Amino acid sequence: MPSSNRASILPLVALALGVAACSGGGGPTIAVSYPAELAEGPLDGRVIVILTPNGDSEPRQQVAPGSKAVPVFGLNVDGLAAGQTAVIDETTFGYPFASLREVPAGEYFVQAVLHRYETFHRADGHTVKLPMDRGEGQHWNLAPGNLYSTPRKVSFDPNGGTVEITLDQVIPPIETPADTKYIKHVEIESKLLSEFWGRPMKLGAFVLLPEGFDEDAAARYPLMVFHGHFPSELGGFREQPPDPDLKPEYSERFQVEGYNIIEQQEAHDFYQKWTSPDFPRFLAIEIQHANPFYDDSYAVNSANLGPYGDAINRELIPYIEQQFRGVGEPWGRLLYGGSTGGWEALAVQVFYPDDYNGSFAACPDPIDFSAYTLIDIYEDSNAYFVDGPFRKLERPAHRNWLGEVQITARDYNLLELVIGDKSRSGDQFDIWEAVYSPAGEDGYPKRLWDKRTGAIDPQVAAYWRENFDLRAILERDWATLGPKLEGKLHIYVGDMDNYYLNNAVYKMEAFLESTTNPYYGGEVDYGDRAEHCWNGDHANGNHISRLRYNTMYLPKIRERIRKTAPAGAPLRNWR
Repeated sequence: MPSSNRASILPLVALALGVAACSGGGGPTIAVSYPAELAEGPLDGRVIVILTPNGDSEPRQQVAPGSKAVPVFGLNVDGLAAGQTAVIDETTFGYPFASLREVPAGEYFVQAVLHRYETFHRADGHTVKLPMDRGEGQHWNLAPGNLYSTPRKVSFDPNGGTVEITLDQVIPPIETPADTKYIKHVEIESKLLSEFWGRPMKLGAFVLLPEGFDEDAAARYPLMVFHGHFPSELGGFREQPPDPDLKPEYSERFQVEGYNIIEQQEAHDFYQKWTSPDFPRFLAIEIQHANPFYDDSYAVNSANLGPYGDAINRELIPYIEQQFRGVGEPWGRLLYGGSTGGWEALAVQVFYPDDYNGSFAACPDPIDFSAYTLIDIYEDSNAYFVDGPFRKLERPAHRNWLGEVQITARDYNLLELVIGDKSRSGDQFDIWEAVYSPAGEDGYPKRLWDKRTGAIDPQVAAYWRENFDLRAILERDWATLGPKLEGKLHIYVGDMDNYYLNNAVYKMEAFLESTTNPYYGGEVDYGDRAEHCWNGDHANGNHISRLRYNTMYLPKIRERIRKTAPAGAPLRNWR
C-alpha cells in the first residue's frame, strides 16, 4: 500500500503572484507547450495540469484523493514537438471535477507537468509507452527529466477563456548516496528483465554490513531481505546522534510533535545496537526494483512487468550473497516487510518456498482477493458501489483508527485515471492491476474493473485468483506447499488498518488454522485499534514500531535459525 515516502516534498519554487486573466472565447481551455531549449522533442507522455486555491506548496505537491482533492486534469501526448500546444478543454477528463466546465470560477495557482513516456518493444510482442523510473521511485511529480512550469496565479472562468502555460523547468537527476563503512549500494543489469523489456534493465539494493565484516574474512552471514517501497537510501540507520539544530516537525499522521527528531534518534539507536558486541551478525538488504509501472515490482513474475521474481531471486540475491559472503543456503535467508513489503515477503515465501526459511509479513496488501480492501472481486459486480434495491452507497477505501471514512475506492481510482490511463498512474490500484492481470490486446494490463464505472470483469478476477490470490493458492496447493512452509508464515496487522487489510488476514488465518498434514505452525497476530502498518509490537505505537523492522522479528528469527541451521553452520553471535 502507499507509504509515507510517497509524499516527498520538494523545495518550493517561488510563486509568481501576478494575476493572469483568461482570454479568448468558447469553452475553457488550458494550453500547454514547451520551448526547444528545454528538451529535444518530440516527446511522448502525459500532460497533467493542477489548479489549487492556495500557494502553500507547488500544485504538483497538493494532488490527493478524498476531501483534500484539488482540480487536476490529464491528457496523453504523442510526439509533442517544441512550440506545439497540448490543449486541455471541457472534454478532458479530470478529478474531482470531470470537466473544466465544473471547476468553480475564481483565482487559482496553476501548474503543469509533462510526465515523459518511453517506448518499449517487449519480448511478448507488444509495444507500449510507459514512464521508466529514473531513480525517484515512480513519482510523476518528482521524476527527473519531466518538464514542469513555474506556478502562477490565474483567474479562471468555466464559461470560457484560455490559460496558456509554458513548461519552463526540468526536474534534475537524482544521485545515489555514497557508500559508507556499513552501507553499500549494488546494481546489476538483469539479463531476464532486459530480454523481456527490450532494453537494459537494472536491479539494485542497499546492503547493510555487519560489524566486523572487514576484520573477519572467514565469516559468512545469514541474509535478511527487507521488502518494501523503493528506497532512495537505506533508511533507519544513522551513525550520528540526532542533529541538535534540527527544527522539530509535527507528524499529522501520528499526531506527534518532533517526529523527525524521533526518527533520527531511532536510527541512531539501531546503529548502536547493530555495532554492539552481542548483536546477531547478518546482512540486511533493501531492494531497488522500480519499473515502468510502479516504485517496485511486487517481487513476482507477471505478464505485464516480466520476470521480476526470478530476476530478484535468481540473479540479484545470489550476486549479493557472493559479493558479501552470505551463507547462500535457504536456512540462512529470511524475508520481512510491511504493507507492499508485507505482501512481497509472504508472496516470495509462497512462490519460492524452498529458497527461504521464514516470512514476517506486516499489514500486507490484500492476501485474499475476496477481501480486496472492502471489495470481493469474485462476488461483487461493482468495485465502487454497494447496491441496494433503491439506493447505492459508495464503498470506503480509507479510514482512520476510529473508523471515520476519508477516501472512497472511486476517489482513488478516478484520480489514478487522470494521472495516467492504461494503468500508468504509478499508484496503488494500477500497480495491483499491472502485477495481477494478464496483458490486454493493446499490451497494457487488462482492467479488473472499468475505471470510470467500477464494473468488475469476472474473467480478469478469475485470472487473479488462479495466479496471485495467496490464500486461494495456499488452499489449492497445500498438499505440496504445506510441508515446505511449515513454521515459515508469520502475519501481523492492526484491526483498524486504514485500508481494511485486516479483513483478508482474517480469512487467511481461518485457512491456516484449519491446515493439517502439516499444521502451518506459524503465527497470526492483531493490534487492537492499530492502524496501517502495525507489525506485531504490542508495546509501542505505529510511529515507533515502524522504525524498528530490522530488530522487530530478531527473537523469532534467532529461534528459527537455531532450529534449522545445520551443525557447524558458519554463524557469528546467533547461538
